[in-house]
Amino acid sequence: MQDKSAPEEFDVVIVGRGPVGATLANLLGLCGVRTLVLEREARTYHLPRAVHFDDECMRVFQTIGLADAILPLVILSPGMLFLDADDHMLLDWSRPQTLTPMGWHLSYRFHQPDLEDVLIGGLSRWPHVALRNRCDVFALDQDEDGVRVRYEDLSSGKLADVRAGYVIGCDGARSLVRRFIGSGMDDLGFHERWLVIDVLLKRARDDLGDYSLQHCDPRRPATYVRGTGTRRRWEIAVLPDEDSQEITQPAMVWELLSRWITPEDAEIERAAVYTFHSTIAQQWRNGRLLLAGDSAHQTPPFLGQGMCAGIRDAANLAWKLDGVIRGGAPPDLLDTYQSERQPHVREFIELAIRLGGVINTKAIEAGLAAGEARENAPVKLEVKKPLLGPGLALGASPLAGHLAPQFVLMDGRRCDDRVGYSHVLLTESVAMLSSPLALSRAGIKVLTNDDAEAIGDWLRKHGITAALVRPDRYVRGTASNGTELDQLIAAIMPPAQVPSAA
Repeated sequence: MQDKSAPEEFDVVIVGRGPVGATLANLLGLCGVRTLVLEREARTYHLPRAVHFDDECMRVFQTIGLADAILPLVILSPGMLFLDADDHMLLDWSRPQTLTPMGWHLSYRFHQPDLEDVLIGGLSRWPHVALRNRCDVFALDQDEDGVRVRYEDLSSGKLADVRAGYVIGCDGARSLVRRFIGSGMDDLGFHERWLVIDVLLKRARDDLGDYSLQHCDPRRPATYVRGTGTRRRWEIAVLPDEDSQEITQPAMVWELLSRWITPEDAEIERAAVYTFHSTIAQQWRNGRLLLAGDSAHQTPPFLGQGMCAGIRDAANLAWKLDGVIRGGAPPDLLDTYQSERQPHVREFIELAIRLGGVINTKAIEAGLAAGEARENAPVKLEVKKPLLGPGLALGASPLAGHLAPQFVLMDGRRCDDRVGYSHVLLTESVAMLSSPLALSRAGIKVLTNDDAEAIGDWLRKHGITAALVRPDRYVRGTASNGTELDQLIAAIMPPAQVPSAA
């Protein structure tokens, strides 16, 4: 009989209910992991914050079964143009309007409260996932067996505690969990004040355009972003001698916006000064405490990758937590989380800083060097997603650490919908496997050329006969013969269950 005075027990407690925490909770719900989300605020923050996510994020939202609910809330982005002080184009970062190999479009714009409502609403599908609002965590007591999480219920003033196998800090730039981990921050050197202005148009202004515009004006750099519906955003650099309070006053805001709009065109929803930072936590894990999202890294917004990086954290971490908690994997599997994600996010932050050098005209040449120079045309920018850092890659496969494409099945569905959040072995023919049933029992899905013709083409293009893809859709390893295929399968199966290749 359970001791009624004993605290409730969960496999994972997530501190913070923003997009990263809610996505992680949905992924853990999908895995069957007992999860509690503790959030200080009563409801979703109602004003815009993040405004962009990419095809990889939408693929994660597809994995948790919420992409169809999110699609009506987003618009496609044509990309971003960098203009000099005379409005001549310096850098062309147009985005294709066709589907990428991820099975989705490259760039989406969204209103963060809308996205959060969908993600939070999705939690109700999982009976083993609980969300408690107005709960302020103030202490984490870690021991060999778990973590005691102490918090105040702000609605009643009562103190409470629960036990968790692991605690994940998705609690933002001033993370309490990071303080308990004891992690310092690596400073990548970018710290600038910018005035962020969100407006709602009162009349059509199609001339503002759908592209994001970076006005690289040395007198005062500025950014324009088309949002969903009537939402528009400007981010305007605050000069060193300007007061953060004074510049947010309506008269000053409208003076700064006068180049583009007037009070007859729009109403101001929010004007606030933010300091854009570039920092990465040095330690993402201490025993049973881990970090994700802004708790682990902060980036200037010029690439639109801040929230995207946090969603990638969640996708990388959830299946590893499930493997340790429910799958018998050793706890040091969680050490591969930081080793894989930290170099990836650092590369994105460093590129954002370089683009910031173009925008504020302090390092234009270095920033333009990130793109492809063209004769009699602006520099063309195409951002390639970084590779994962060293972690779980198997062998010397050149594909390890790359994202695997999402294939279209013979019935027209996307293959992730069949695979789910699990490992999948891609191979030309099931005849290569001596015991497909053993793979199935171990939770490893198999897709062949009979399921999607493009699988064989992709394998042959890379000179391989099989590829093992992780639940977060990154290639874990490849095989070009039966021996290598055995090694791939053995890496994620108990030895007694490992089948031999034919």
